[in-house]
Amino acid sequence: MTMVRRGLLAWISRVVVLLVLLCCAISVLYMLACTPKGNEEQLGLPRANGPTGKEGYQAALQEWEEQHRNYISSLKRQIAQLKEELQERSEQLRNAQYHASDAAGLGPEPGAPEKTQADLLAFLHSQVDKAEVHAGVKLATEYAAVPFDSFTLQKVYQLETGLTRHPEEKPVRKDKRDELVEAIESALETLNSPAENSPNQHPYTASDFIEGIYRTEKDKGTLYELTFKGDHKHEFRRLVLFRPFGPIMKVKKEKLNMANTLINIIVPLAKRVDKFRQFMQNFRETCIQQDGRIHLTVVYFGKEEMNEVKGILENTSRAANFRNFTFIQLNGEFSRGKGLDVGARFWKGSNVLLFFCDVDIHFTSEFLNTCRLNTQPGKKVFYPVLFSQYNPGIIYGHHDAVPPLEQQLVIKKETGFWRDFGFGMTCQYRSDFINIGGFDLDIKGWGGEDVHLYRKYLHSNLIVVRTPVRGLFHLWHEKRCVDELTPEQYKMCMQSKAMNEASHGQLGMLVFRHEIEAHLRKQKQKSSSKKT
Repeated sequence: MTMVRRGLLAWISRVVVLLVLLCCAISVLYMLACTPKGNEEQLGLPRANGPTGKEGYQAALQEWEEQHRNYISSLKRQIAQLKEELQERSEQLRNAQYHASDAAGLGPEPGAPEKTQADLLAFLHSQVDKAEVHAGVKLATEYAAVPFDSFTLQKVYQLETGLTRHPEEKPVRKDKRDELVEAIESALETLNSPAENSPNQHPYTASDFIEGIYRTEKDKGTLYELTFKGDHKHEFRRLVLFRPFGPIMKVKKEKLNMANTLINIIVPLAKRVDKFRQFMQNFRETCIQQDGRIHLTVVYFGKEEMNEVKGILENTSRAANFRNFTFIQLNGEFSRGKGLDVGARFWKGSNVLLFFCDVDIHFTSEFLNTCRLNTQPGKKVFYPVLFSQYNPGIIYGHHDAVPPLEQQLVIKKETGFWRDFGFGMTCQYRSDFINIGGFDLDIKGWGGEDVHLYRKYLHSNLIVVRTPVRGLFHLWHEKRCVDELTPEQYKMCMQSKAMNEASHGQLGMLVFRHEIEAHLRKQKQKSSSKKT
C-alpha cells in the first residue's frame, strides 16, 4: 500500500512539472507573437525621413500591427477551438477507459488523460501519412482510383452529381458549402500570417483564390489543394490542407424488439385490377405467410371495377385466413395524396407504423424489417430509394421470352436504376404524419404530393433516413401523361416516363438501330463474297 502511495505521489509530481513547463512554453510563444519585430524586420518599413515621410511610416506600422492583431486573434480562436475539441475527446475517452477498467475491477490508470490526448493527436497525424498525400499508392485497377472534384468561389465541378444531376453547380448542401468555405478561410489565415508574409506585401483575400481540388478517402480524411495568385505574373501560391478523420466512437448501443410492431400498408387505387391481383400475390406470400404483422388498407376511388378489387381481397382473406384489412371507397377523381391521407386517418387503434405504397410496387419481407428499424415515433421517418425496373420488352428483347418476375428483380445497371427523384414510398408513424399536417389535399392526380410531404419533414426536427434498399422494386408499366395535368406535373410525368424505359445505352441502340442493321447487312455480304 505504501509503495502504491509513493508511486502515485511521484506520478502527480511529474504531471505538475509537465503542466508548469507547458504553461511556460505557451507564455513564451505568446510573448514572441505579441512582441514587435527587431531592426532586421523593420528594414522593410519606410524611414521617417524617406519619400513617404512620417505619415507613411505610421500608416505602414499601423497596418503591420493590425496584421499582428488579426493573426493573434486567429491563433487564440484556433487554440480555444482545439482545447475544446481535445477536452471533449479526452472526456469521452476517459469515460470509456474508466468504464472498461471498472468492469474489469481495476482502478483508473495513472496518466490516462495526457496519454489519451497524445494518442489522439498521434492518430490524426498518422491519418495524413496513410492517405495519398505525399506519395502515390499502388492501385489494382482504374476503378480503385479516388478522383478529385474541382471548385472555384462560385461553382463545384463534380463527378457524383447527386439528385440535381448537375455536373457543375453552386453547392446546395450546407455541409459541402461550409466545408469548402472553411478550407479557403484556413488557407487565407496561413497566407496572411506574419511568418508567411513580408510587411509590405498586400494581404491575401478570397478574390486571390483561383481554384482548388479536393477528394475524400472515406477511412482517412479529405485532401484539399488550393491555388492562389502569386506576387508576380506566372507565379502562384499553393496550399495543401488535410482534414483527418478521427477514430470510430461508440455513440449508442440498444436492443430492438420488433415482434409486436404492426405495419399498416396503405394503397390508393382506381381500376388497375390486373396490377392489384399481381400485388396481392406478392402480399400473400410476403406479408401473410412470411411476416404476419401486417394490416392492409385499400382506398378505392370510384365504383368502376370496384367489385373485382373487393373480390380479390375477399378471396385472399378466405384462402389465407386473413382478416387484417380495411377497404375504403371514395367518390371523385383519383388523388393519391387524398387516398393516403384518408387511409392514415381512418386507423382508430394505437399509434401504428404506416407504409405508403403503390399497386405497382414489389417488396420483400427483409424490406418490412428495414421499414421497422429505420423509423421511430417523434424521432425518425424512413424514405427508402427503390430500384425502378426498365421495360422488360426492351431489356429482354433479344431473348426468346421475358423471364418470370422473380428472375427480373435483379439490381444491375442493365435492368433498372435507383429512383432517387421519387419520394412516394415511405415509412412513418401515424403520430408523426398527423403532427406534420399530412398531405396537401389541393394536389390532384399524379405527382407533387409526395415531395411536399417530404419537404415538411426536412423542415422539421425529425431525422429523415434516406437510403437505397435492396428489397423494394418499382415494376415497369406503361406511363400515360394525361392532358388534365398542370404544366409542371406534365413535365415531371414525361421526365419519369423517359427514364423508365431503358438505360442510356439501350435507348441509343434503339435510336441507331437502322445504322446497326445496315452495318450487319454489309458484314453479311462481305462474308458471303469471301466464301464464293
